Amino acid sequence: MSKGYIVCVYEQIKDENKLKDYALKAKVAVNIYGGKFLVRGGEKITTEGKNFVRTAVIEFSSFEKAKKFFYSSEYQAAHEILKDVVIRHHQIIEGT
Repeated sequence: MSKGYIVCVYEQIKDENKLKDYALKAKVAVNIYGGKFLVRGGEKITTEGKNFVRTAVIEFSSFEKAKKFFYSSEYQAAHEILKDVVIRHHQIIEGT
């Protein structure tokens, strides 16, 4: 079975405190759905393309589990915090 990944790159963050509030709630949802953070911020070098300000990658046991996480009430409560706070690109990806 293929794993599932959430890949999120932040283009702009308008309020770091709200991002922290989001991160606390989102982490609870990640734990509920058995996710594992592979990347969460950290030092980076942009070698091609746009320089995004933050990147997060979360691994799940399956693509279906990653979808369930994203659409869950637990995660959507966290997601609501980011409304008008960030500009980001978010994908759910099937991988190995």
